[in-house]
Amino acid sequence: MVDTFSTAFSVVFVVIAVVIAIVFVFVIVNVVRNVGKAKRHGIDPFTAQTDIAAKLLDSDLLAAKKPIADRLAEVDTLLAAGTISDDEHRAARAAILASE
Repeated sequence: MVDTFSTAFSVVFVVIAVVIAIVFVFVIVNVVRNVGKAKRHGIDPFTAQTDIAAKLLDSDLLAAKKPIADRLAEVDTLLAAGTISDDEHRAARAAILASE
């Protein structure tokens, strides 16, 4: 009876140790792969979360929408400066007015 218990305990102990080792290796491999991928894309893996948050805050995704009057004035300024043509000006004004 004691031999059965100690044999079963040994088997369970070995199985648990093997599972822990596999999980440990899996985590290490994933960390190494992610660091390599981040470096290939020019991202510092130690500051990636902060870099992404800063880019998001600086992007237009979170910026407040400009009022229609300001957007129309900006398009008028581009036309006056010769940056856009009359057709582009009409199309831009129509797009601005249609978006609201």
